[in-house]
Amino acid sequence: MKTNLGAAAGTSRRTAKSDSAFRTISEAAKELGLQQHVLRFWESKFPQIQPMKRAGGRRYYRPEDIDFLAHIRTLLHDQGFTIKGVQKLLDQNKGKLPSEIAVTGQDAETGASDMAPGSTVSGMTSVSGPDKTALKAVLGELEELQAILRTGLQDVKKNP
Repeated sequence: MKTNLGAAAGTSRRTAKSDSAFRTISEAAKELGLQQHVLRFWESKFPQIQPMKRAGGRRYYRPEDIDFLAHIRTLLHDQGFTIKGVQKLLDQNKGKLPSEIAVTGQDAETGASDMAPGSTVSGMTSVSGPDKTALKAVLGELEELQAILRTGLQDVKKNP
């Protein structure tokens, strides 16, 4: 009598990889919740992404590649950065993303440690003098416009 135990054991081994194992592009894309063409595109935009390529051009992503890609995905998809914005962030930080940078005393003094993506405060701390005053003025105008829009929206809701 034949059983399917061997087949079941073989499939579970194939799907369960250790955290330190290399991933193919399809496995990396699935793990990151992205399409494969997105990973290939990001390779062209971010030279830091360099998966190992075997004969025939098949890509294998290291665990650190997956971590880097996950961070880029968060910046682009969750925090609203553009590709150029992430490239600029990488350029400013010598090819590393902010979470990978160790904060030194000098960085803290210069405001480099405040580089939290998406944070409005971080942008304001590195701006000084007339630029900061101008930004505050624009912010005030935007808040006034927001109040006007809210009032108009309430009027529309009352009188449809």
